Amino acid sequence: MTGPIAVLCGGVSLEREVSLRSGGRVADALSDRGYQVSRVDVDAGLVHTLEEGGFEACYLALHGSAGEDGTVQSMLELLGLPYTGPDVLASSIAWNKPIAQGLYARNGLAVPDRVSLSQQAFREMGASAAVDRIAAALGSPIVVKPATGGSSLGLTIVQDAVRLPQAIVGAFSYADTVLLERFIEGTEVAVTVLDGKALPPVEIQPKEGAYDFAARYTAGATEFHAPARLDAHVREACESTAVAAYHAIGARHLSRADLIVDATGTPWLLEIDTCPGMTGTSLVPMAAAAAGIGFEELCERIVQLALRDGVDR
Repeated sequence: MTGPIAVLCGGVSLEREVSLRSGGRVADALSDRGYQVSRVDVDAGLVHTLEEGGFEACYLALHGSAGEDGTVQSMLELLGLPYTGPDVLASSIAWNKPIAQGLYARNGLAVPDRVSLSQQAFREMGASAAVDRIAAALGSPIVVKPATGGSSLGLTIVQDAVRLPQAIVGAFSYADTVLLERFIEGTEVAVTVLDGKALPPVEIQPKEGAYDFAARYTAGATEFHAPARLDAHVREACESTAVAAYHAIGARHLSRADLIVDATGTPWLLEIDTCPGMTGTSLVPMAAAAAGIGFEELCERIVQLALRDGVDR
């Protein structure tokens, strides 16, 4: 058996409570597998805690900024501690949705037509006057969301272009840059990639509205089908897209691709989550279960991948 494992969770992001729930489940699962585990709520004393704890590796159950944008990954590399999930570069690329989508497109993956708009351009350079052009270019509806962040916080689906400026300003409260995307009508699908191999896709059916923060984390608000109810060739296309995106950003260990499958069976890649949730309503555990992998085994596999790869500096 390995030395103690630190499960990093909490922090100060808007997704703190979800992170604590993920971290608690992971810590319990690893404990049940016989690991010595400490659940560490990330705060100003983190470096001291990690230096004094004698940890062999860190399991990252952090969501939101610092936990997913490469910040904590960089610090752990400086401390010489192996950690779960993609490295600094892959994390920072995936965190910035406009950059990541440009990279996916260059790798031949289908991504929605999009425009990114910074708060400075909107307020100080007159870009607010170009909103009508954005609406004409992307059509209707338009998805408005922060260019960074997760859990669909700040996401709005705008049906009427008149409401577009209001949605943009609202998204600016979550990030300094907003991503506007052409809305893709279809079936929402999430594909987990574990150590470079796709797990069965999970189909997502919110009972009301979009798959937003409430739909993600409120029990009973969304129906899930694992594996997704897709034709075999469509399922394979979703899996191939997720794996290709994983390699495009240089991911490792674990990622989750969020897709929309349109009426033609084409999977459109929206984003990659490099530190996906592990709560009772999260998609990665559902995908693992559909592949015959229990939650405790999943968590142990991820830890063992971190120990296998060590620290690359």
